[in-house]
Amino acid sequence: MSCTRSCMMIQSQNYSTNSSKINLAQFPAEYIRNFSVIAHVDHGKSTLSDRLMEITGTIPASSKNKQVLDKLQVERERGITVKAQTVSLRHVYKGKEYLLNLIDTPGHVDFNYEVSRSLAACQGVLLLVDANHGIQAQTVANFYLAFEMEKTIIPVLNKIDLKGAQPDVITKQLETVLNIEPSEVLKVSAKLGTGVSKLLDAVIERIPPPPSDLQAPLKMVTFDSWHDRFRGAVVNIAVLDGVISKRDKITSVATQKNYEVQEIGIMYPEQVPMEKLYAGQVGYMMANIRDIKEARIGDTFHHFNQPVEPLPGFKPAKPMVFAGVFPADQSEYDNLRKAIEKLTLNDSSVSVVSDSSPALGQGWRLGFLGLLHMDVFNERLEQEHDVSAIMTAPNVLYKVKIIGTKNIKQYQTDTVTVVNPCKLPDPSIISEYFEPVVLGTIITPQDYLSQVINLCLECRGDLREQVNIDDNRVMIMSMLPLNEILVDFFDTLKSMTSGYASFDYEDQGYQQSNLVKIVFNLNSQPVDELTVICHVSKARQMAKKMCNKLKETIPRQLYRISIQASVGSKILAREDIGAYRKDVLAKCYGGDITRKMKLLRQQAEGKKKMRKIGNIDVPKDAFIKVLQK
Repeated sequence: MSCTRSCMMIQSQNYSTNSSKINLAQFPAEYIRNFSVIAHVDHGKSTLSDRLMEITGTIPASSKNKQVLDKLQVERERGITVKAQTVSLRHVYKGKEYLLNLIDTPGHVDFNYEVSRSLAACQGVLLLVDANHGIQAQTVANFYLAFEMEKTIIPVLNKIDLKGAQPDVITKQLETVLNIEPSEVLKVSAKLGTGVSKLLDAVIERIPPPPSDLQAPLKMVTFDSWHDRFRGAVVNIAVLDGVISKRDKITSVATQKNYEVQEIGIMYPEQVPMEKLYAGQVGYMMANIRDIKEARIGDTFHHFNQPVEPLPGFKPAKPMVFAGVFPADQSEYDNLRKAIEKLTLNDSSVSVVSDSSPALGQGWRLGFLGLLHMDVFNERLEQEHDVSAIMTAPNVLYKVKIIGTKNIKQYQTDTVTVVNPCKLPDPSIISEYFEPVVLGTIITPQDYLSQVINLCLECRGDLREQVNIDDNRVMIMSMLPLNEILVDFFDTLKSMTSGYASFDYEDQGYQQSNLVKIVFNLNSQPVDELTVICHVSKARQMAKKMCNKLKETIPRQLYRISIQASVGSKILAREDIGAYRKDVLAKCYGGDITRKMKLLRQQAEGKKKMRKIGNIDVPKDAFIKVLQK
């Protein structure tokens, strides 16, 4: 049993409540509220969720209640939320009991797809802002995401108990940047529970009930799923119309397959089985879905032989970062494949394509929403499925236009998408290169403005807009190539601003660029896994850096190794790794010099012959250190 599953079982024992007394039939749609909590990283979403559950009696009040909804081991270790989690709450307002369905969402930009899916199942959101740090880049992004989806937004200032809190100043920021009226802003302390009861009342007053019809035929949508090793796929569902009962026969619109409902229920906060779920309610379902590919996010379900108009589903996630994933040992290939399938059920934003490498064997090229997303996925493979995977250096998706494609059989279109850099077509048939760009939003104190602008310009950024949030903070909008901000841009930004700046970005498609492919050779033999694509202005700098790193990483051999980085036929950088040399003159105690020269000449000829026929012995772990930036 995995650690994650064990933790969930322990929590379910600790949080046993009077859930058996819940009667979902007493909650028609007008007594239901579905809402999410959205915020920037570390603004207190998980802490607020803990207080909401305590005040509504969902879990007993305790000082041990920390990140109750963060059930993954990686979430608890890092103190971040990477998966949206649902929980049902009961709250009495003006003598009437309401059912509140809360979805706690991630705050990092890499998990924005989780936020958008969660908002689709809600009618309103709590926009949480730290009263100490104020508006951050992800705050702005989340606000406009909810605004575009026409959700009711309740602005909430959190951490008002801190000494450095400035609720009046932050309220003014909300009015200036987001056009939010100060009278609409609620002030709470999630840690102490101050103002949380009034927040629950505001949820009932301001957020509309779900537009559901109890008498209509069953229509429900899946907005999340995960894999249970004993019971197959488990899906989170939002019942839009009708009623679903245990043992009902239902049909998937996407696959047209029929299932029998084995179990339905609500999250309270663990799985609590129920006999029925009614229109407007949110819960989970198990229907003996053994093939995890059938549990599609955004799929519509209806009763057998009672078809309904399907929902449009969710906009598919667009991967921004790609990396190769290979088993540490090829004998673990099947185990890694099964682990990836189960994790992609839980995280549908990851794209999977088969790949192979001469050095690493058979594997996959996975697409992620960002670098943190990639890192968390790799960590979950090890923690939840006990498989060891090798992940190569990340790269982005490029596009090129081909000259005379009609005469070349392997290219059927004018534009070719390049996922793997080593498969970039020959430059002689490429007319134009295109690289992905993003619109970056940086919020920084005025004192660091010049350094931040210089950083953007070093990364080939194009400054678009500059807005003063207040007397001390400014928001910068800049168009940036995705490849330039992929690895260490955020770390550099945090370092130069003493941690005060925040960064968020959104995809802006592709722009024409002057790109080159750098090929790395070891003793004139190209190594495909090291091939990179970069802008022509950064080619020599990157070539020297990678050659130096290879020299430090690859162990010495019995013969000299030359490391070369080239663009076409032009060598940009070179490093040599000296050979191990036997002291063949050790046995010569004086004597004729010709004897010594003969021994040295024989040794040199042997080294030269060995260099021609020998293969470079590169240990796999050393190879991976070079690949990882």
